[in-house]
Amino acid sequence: QVQLVESGGGLVQAGGSLRLSCAASRSIFSVDAMSWYRQAPGKQRELVARFTTGDTTNYADSVKGRFTISRDNAKNTVYLQMNSLKLEDTDVYYCNAVVVVANREYAYWGQGTQVTVSS
Repeated sequence: QVQLVESGGGLVQAGGSLRLSCAASRSIFSVDAMSWYRQAPGKQRELVARFTTGDTTNYADSVKGRFTISRDNAKNTVYLQMNSLKLEDTDVYYCNAVVVVANREYAYWGQGTQVTVSS
């Protein structure tokens, strides 16, 4: 199992920056994928950024060039640096970890952290 705790959300003006942190309860070195998702009320949760095997990163088109996912294996922490924030980035942001055991995927979620971008 992996417990995930997000932090760093808050209120920021459009054009500003925030850095989200996701602290894992175990080493993330062996986790198959670490991701950030976001979800607005009444909408589906959407992928924002992801680390996969070999440190390959993927980003949603809407955040490319503005958001950066990074990791500190020594601290078991994944970060999401969000720059040039827009009103439409307002959402609850969730950290996700996927562990594959015997060809079966296990997904773990944090409790979420609110990001609100104001004009």
